[in-house]
Amino acid sequence: MNIEMKYTYVLVIFLIFQQPVNAAEVNIYSARKEALIKPLLENFSKKTGIEVNLITGKADTFIKRLEIEGKNTPADILLTVDAARLVRAKEKGLLQKVNSAVLNEVIPDSLRDVDNLWFGLSLRSRVIIYAPERVEMKDLSDYIDLSNTKWRNRICVRSSSNIYNQSLVASMIAHYGIDKTEAWAKGLVENFARNPKGGDRDQIKAVAAGVCDIALVNNYYLAGMLDSGQEDEISAAMKIKLFWPGQKGYGAHVNISGAGVIKYAKNQKEAIELLEYLVTDKAQEWYSNINYEYSINPKIKSTGVLKKWGEFVSDDIDLSLLGKYNSEAVLLMDRVGWK
Repeated sequence: MNIEMKYTYVLVIFLIFQQPVNAAEVNIYSARKEALIKPLLENFSKKTGIEVNLITGKADTFIKRLEIEGKNTPADILLTVDAARLVRAKEKGLLQKVNSAVLNEVIPDSLRDVDNLWFGLSLRSRVIIYAPERVEMKDLSDYIDLSNTKWRNRICVRSSSNIYNQSLVASMIAHYGIDKTEAWAKGLVENFARNPKGGDRDQIKAVAAGVCDIALVNNYYLAGMLDSGQEDEISAAMKIKLFWPGQKGYGAHVNISGAGVIKYAKNQKEAIELLEYLVTDKAQEWYSNINYEYSINPKIKSTGVLKKWGEFVSDDIDLSLLGKYNSEAVLLMDRVGWK
């Protein structure tokens, strides 16, 4: 081998070993719809150079998958849309403690785990919607009132298998205890206008069509329909109004989308960096403007439809209780015939 060839060989070997074995990345198991999170993740990648690999599915499936995968899991973050699922992941030992001054400073105590194993990233409320031509606002008050016989055959809601309803019932158990909550749920079921079916948008359309007069839905479904650009959805949404329950009591029930770093994350540093990005002002404004969710940062003001709805008193319950009472809520809903 002559001098020139030897030099070329050494240079090639040097350049090979100068390249990183693995580019910086973070892998997410996400129960959020891709369209509701991917633009934020793409912005994060552009800003940091960290590649984000996103797998979407159902939270319960991911929790089971993480149990099976154990130390071999490729996932770094579990992202989901309900505090109860994050509590379940914590109870199963799937998450790790995160020491982040950024997350602790921005996220209120009630919206993150006491042991810093999971963190709320956006806020939503389960509200009452009603048909103003058939319901007067003065007749509405709180969730407890929905069991009043005046609402007989007038309420629409989705099934008991829906985590949003389970968490609402879990919050009622936390506030009122099992017996009072069960009596309430029994009265609520007796007031159903039809057997539970469909998603929250279907409940909105049912109220607009006169199938029922009021319904329980998450606020962002109504906002999304109003801004959908689809004539049928806009028409239905315009026929109803939103009411904030419990404003003279505990406040309107709220829940979170949130995330935790997986116990066996291979990219721990990148995972924490991503969570910190998701609570920046820019990311939080995006949640409000695009997803119609409320910021977990009180400094971020709502815009658009959310601003028009005004401020409201939210239930400041410790969200870990939604997970603590989830199984009791499910059993209770079965006992009262909430299908």
